[in-house]
Amino acid sequence: MTRLPSFLALRALEAAARHKSYSRAALELSVTHGAVSQQIRRLETELGATLFERHGNRMQPTPDGQRLADEVARALEILRRGVSKFTGQTEQDPLVLSVGGYVARRWLPSRLARLLADPAGAGLVIRVEDRHVDFATETAVDVGIRYGTGNWEGLQARRLLGESMFPVCSPRLAAAHRIEDLGDLLTAPLVHWVPRPWSIWFTRFGLETPAQVGPVFDDSLLLLEATAQGIGVALVTDGMVDEELASGRLVRPLASHVVSNLDMFMVWRADSPKLARIHALRDWLFAEVFDDSANP
Repeated sequence: MTRLPSFLALRALEAAARHKSYSRAALELSVTHGAVSQQIRRLETELGATLFERHGNRMQPTPDGQRLADEVARALEILRRGVSKFTGQTEQDPLVLSVGGYVARRWLPSRLARLLADPAGAGLVIRVEDRHVDFATETAVDVGIRYGTGNWEGLQARRLLGESMFPVCSPRLAAAHRIEDLGDLLTAPLVHWVPRPWSIWFTRFGLETPAQVGPVFDDSLLLLEATAQGIGVALVTDGMVDEELASGRLVRPLASHVVSNLDMFMVWRADSPKLARIHALRDWLFAEVFDDSANP
């Protein structure tokens, strides 16, 4: 089997033959004149043939050099068509985004129309699932929005939002139980949200977490509905209850809050063939978050 010369050397040959100039070839390839000259000299040594001759200010390919340059040009065109076809297909394929129920129901809806009207949202398919997709095995998913510390092996991650947590309850329950300081929560009825246990709150304030009594929810909407009906006090995250607080269905009995150790991240595979579209979505989401923080 014939051993192929360096791809860089073959590109230098083709460009120099087309431009009849090492300098113009160097400019096209974003290298120096000396690099092009060196690649062609190595190619001549390896092939045992003279590929260029100087005629005044022009580097004229020899007949052998021109024949080889023509073959390389044809090969490069085949490569370009293949890459273009591949890129075109990935542009047409759906971009699948996996989000949790809280993000899908509370954070994304107010932004959805803007996202889908933007090129970053072209061909977007949104899957709502309260789990972390395994990107190593589930190749049908391209992007995920998840909460965590940002350290997921084999994945690229971009932090979008931090979060703080605080208690909420119905106005009636707040009045009935006179929740006025941190200790009052130790005897108040509590409802529990699986992703954010009450132990985070009590530990942060140096209090012993009460035994878990009361209903447990893994769905944020059910948690908020139960809380609004006066069943108990819930620990929620900022941005999750804006509507309920504005309408008065829920109140914050305490001004205190704790900063969560979990942030919202966008994650994706570094080797995805849809990186250009993923980066566009990443930049759009980050700009959206930044705009929110700049205009509270």
